[in-house]
Amino acid sequence: MTPLGEILGDEIRHSGPLPFARFMEAALYHPDFGYYRRKRDPFGAGGDFYTAEQIQPAFGILIAQRIRMLRNRMRNPEDFAVVELGAGRGEMAEALSEFRYIPIDLGSGHLPDRIRGVVFSNEFFDALPVHVAIMREGAARELRVGIAKEGFTWVEAGPPPEEVECYRKKYLGALSDGQIFEVCLEALTWLDHIAAQLETGYVLSIDYGYTAAELVRFPRGTLLSYRRHQALDDVLKDPGEQDITAHVCFTALEQHGGAIGLETEAIEPLARTLIQAGEEDQFAHVLAADSPVEARRRSLQLKQLLFGMGETFRTLLQRKAGRE
Repeated sequence: MTPLGEILGDEIRHSGPLPFARFMEAALYHPDFGYYRRKRDPFGAGGDFYTAEQIQPAFGILIAQRIRMLRNRMRNPEDFAVVELGAGRGEMAEALSEFRYIPIDLGSGHLPDRIRGVVFSNEFFDALPVHVAIMREGAARELRVGIAKEGFTWVEAGPPPEEVECYRKKYLGALSDGQIFEVCLEALTWLDHIAAQLETGYVLSIDYGYTAAELVRFPRGTLLSYRRHQALDDVLKDPGEQDITAHVCFTALEQHGGAIGLETEAIEPLARTLIQAGEEDQFAHVLAADSPVEARRRSLQLKQLLFGMGETFRTLLQRKAGRE
């Protein structure tokens, strides 16, 4: 068992099965043994997965252009800023260097008290801890994490916390018997903070996920682990040694955002967002290179973004109106 597994096992033996949100938070963000706190780099060819931010410079060029378009719509305020949530290793820093760029990561940095500009994130919400539950005869029952001889195991417990039930009824609607679902309360908390600090501007969120109407496609829920570029169903194995993600419920982000002053302007495939950014110069800026080798590399990057990730990921653009 991993060092973090020993810690969580002791916690379960002392206090009983854990809410999955507690397990996931520790697995990803424990200060000593969490997946994202280890010295080993989880990204790229030598890690466990890629994100769009590793596809540089193509991704950075196009996102910077899309943000310029939003800045122009705001009539270019002098104090325009770009706040990136989940900035990680800073792959976007160079691409966004023309703006006042404020990188924030979980456990590192805070939202400014006043923001005029764009709050940008790429695969931020999918890495926030989630509660897990299952429908049984019209009622939800929480799925917690217990421990057995062979390792960690799912335990079907009683009703989930009240706030989880409220989320289910408000954003997910009627669910069929046996449906497993996740609830990310932290995503709504982050939106609350963003709406409070964003004086005027946009929230530009890129992630993979579903709407409430699409949840039926995931009868066993959406939780996955990633290790050595393989997607794994066993999210309880080796805590701290593999990534854990849950698809984002865009219905919740849209509806909660609307209730707190973040009006949805678009929810679209990432490919459409990137095409809008590149169509003005027919992607000339992206494809410009000093050598044929670099030109080919950029062409492959663009194809990967438009026809790979671009079809899987979605962009949610929300706007907060103010005195611009």
